[in-house]
Amino acid sequence: MKPSFFPKLCGTLFLATTLIFTGCGAHAEETGSSDSVPSSSASLSPLDRKTEDMLQSMTLKEKVGQMVMIGIHGTDVNEDSLFMLHQYHIGGIILFDRNMETQEQVKQLNAHLQEKAGEKVPLFISVDEEGGAVARMKEQLPPPPAAQEIGETGDPENAKIWASKTARALRNIGFNVNLAPVADLGTARGRSFGDNPGTVSEFVRSAADGYEQENFIYCLKHFPGLGRSTVDPHLDSTVVDASREELMGWDVLPFQDIISAKNPADYFIMVNHATFPQLEQDTPASISHVIQTEILREELGYKGVIITDDIAMGALAKYYAPADIAIKAVRAGADIVLSCHEYQNGADVYLRLLDAVEKGEISEERINESLRRILRVKLAHLEQQESLKK
Repeated sequence: MKPSFFPKLCGTLFLATTLIFTGCGAHAEETGSSDSVPSSSASLSPLDRKTEDMLQSMTLKEKVGQMVMIGIHGTDVNEDSLFMLHQYHIGGIILFDRNMETQEQVKQLNAHLQEKAGEKVPLFISVDEEGGAVARMKEQLPPPPAAQEIGETGDPENAKIWASKTARALRNIGFNVNLAPVADLGTARGRSFGDNPGTVSEFVRSAADGYEQENFIYCLKHFPGLGRSTVDPHLDSTVVDASREELMGWDVLPFQDIISAKNPADYFIMVNHATFPQLEQDTPASISHVIQTEILREELGYKGVIITDDIAMGALAKYYAPADIAIKAVRAGADIVLSCHEYQNGADVYLRLLDAVEKGEISEERINESLRRILRVKLAHLEQQESLKK
């Protein structure tokens, strides 16, 4: 029996599986990465050596799948979710309330996902557990206070305490990534620790300490900052017409503080869908080469995983098809494209990226750069988990 969404995909699948490799033509923005393999293997750290060995063992199809994170439907693995995992080698899953009934059920679901994925490295299994208004399964998994409430205590140690508690609770039911904390200034619905960069930096750094204490992957969001936004990006496009000086001297500071202080193998940075015309005209941050590569990678020196916000949000989905978003995001510098809801969107993202590499629109070395960042995180945390068991 075919998955329920198979009829929509069959033509695309046939095309993708009959494509012939045509070379690796690199675009200008794909060159000069600091994440290319060192010229001498002797200079590799043990983690980088393991990363390189794993990378070399993977097929192109396996590599591309690691760059896609999807939402699934149902409260346990089923034909559709298994099809996505196996056909597209999906590297990450995000769960929502639609998947979560009780702690024991979620623990079983996450265990089944890891057991049945069949990949060479574990899945990222993530959730949005910020606290306050943005939390999942609130009756079964009491959420932490909203970031604003924690910030109003005036004691950054409280951010560490709650991050540590949250990490333990999530790990106990099978998660390994929390898409938090918010590093924005003054975001609505109590999602920010404050509206001053110094205060937010202190509390975000303390929250990061809490996650790291539990060896749990966290995610700063939403670069380069959503606090000035006046439109909810879930609904439509939003423009932040602040100068580069204002953004870099204010909104970006909490992100910059973590980049300067923390190991990039411990966390992601999520880029938002707002447009910042004084950084790059008419281009949302999630598909902006200036914001992701020139500013985040080159100017701020971030060497970790960049993940997009959900591509189904109105700020992008009203103007771009999922396949187009995938290409634009990866060319801009993203490592993981997040598709939270429809299986078809996740399939389109995977197939378009695979097609682009096979046709030479994106070089395989550009894919490898992202894979090195992704694999470093997975292998580093796998090592930590194994050491804790001893």
